[in-house]
Amino acid sequence: MSFYFDNNASTPVGPEALQAMERALAEVYGNPSSIHAQGQRARRIVETAREQVAALLGCPPKTIVFTSGGTESDNLAILGAPPGHVVSTAIEHPAVLEALRVRGNYTLVQPGPNGAVEPGAILAAIRPGETVMVSIMHANNETGVVQELPELPPGILLHSDGVQAAGKIPVRLSELPVDLYSLTGHKFAGPKGAGVLYVREGVELHPRQFGGRHERGLRAGTENVPAIAGIGAAAEWLTQNLSAESARVAALRGRLEAAILARIPGTSVNGAGAPRTPNTTNIQFAGLEGEALLISLDLAGFAVSSGAACSSGAVTPSHVLTAMGLSKEQAKSSLRFSLGRTNNESDVDALVDAVERAVARLRNLSPFHAVPSS
Repeated sequence: MSFYFDNNASTPVGPEALQAMERALAEVYGNPSSIHAQGQRARRIVETAREQVAALLGCPPKTIVFTSGGTESDNLAILGAPPGHVVSTAIEHPAVLEALRVRGNYTLVQPGPNGAVEPGAILAAIRPGETVMVSIMHANNETGVVQELPELPPGILLHSDGVQAAGKIPVRLSELPVDLYSLTGHKFAGPKGAGVLYVREGVELHPRQFGGRHERGLRAGTENVPAIAGIGAAAEWLTQNLSAESARVAALRGRLEAAILARIPGTSVNGAGAPRTPNTTNIQFAGLEGEALLISLDLAGFAVSSGAACSSGAVTPSHVLTAMGLSKEQAKSSLRFSLGRTNNESDVDALVDAVERAVARLRNLSPFHAVPSS
């Protein structure tokens, strides 16, 4: 039997998304830019999905631009903005950090020990007359810490990587001070290959992909109709069920944390002092290599993570955790558990039992296994 606790990396596709994709693949083969009947059937699927995603995010459908995923959305926002200085944070996803390195002329603000970035620190890093954009993630992929999105001086764009927030917490873009917002479907029971960049009306971006005038001229190329149908269906399910599902998953996360902290000495939750998404916990196991624990759990049938999925196999400690002030050893002793729609109480209890057994075995094998008593 296998147990999946790595939903921040990717989620199982929900039945509503799968059904929508199957229908689009089997029945709607026209190009959505064609004017004949088959093309217009495809166009209706794309526009229906645009409305479904807009309903989830609380914004006008015309502000939704479909992309291939969160990385492309982040890249389009960062690299498509006007030239000038950018303020961001040291805990961003590599899709933002690497785009900033390509762009140049940026400042990274450090978080506090709880993983939250102070809005005042963001504002203090702005260079009047030079800063054109601030990019700050809405929720961190490793800790789940939710960031406050600050009001900025006029003329400065605010981009937020919402990949780990959308579908986990309520997001009403019409009520947030954001100009650009990125997300991707496979983080909330939609398919891989479909993402979104919200572009507030009046915001001008330079495209990074060239060809036709698809997606308001910002993303050339024939739309991935089946994947877009899938992200639309997943968004519609969440619009109807987000409140109840978030509460259910939060209770599971609380059950998991309480049991691990009570039963396993030398454990602590990274980011526990800040608001977090309801499904994510990042737990430090003193005296252990997190990778060894991850492998042990994998062999027992439990999928968890030591950090961002795109950085799996990296030998360096998490840049998020070290930015929060953890030592390299502490960062390397941490694992992320991210829950989702397919998890239940019995799964959580089985995970706790497996973690307890694995930690005891690994600490007994280690010459450095002594840990402080809880």
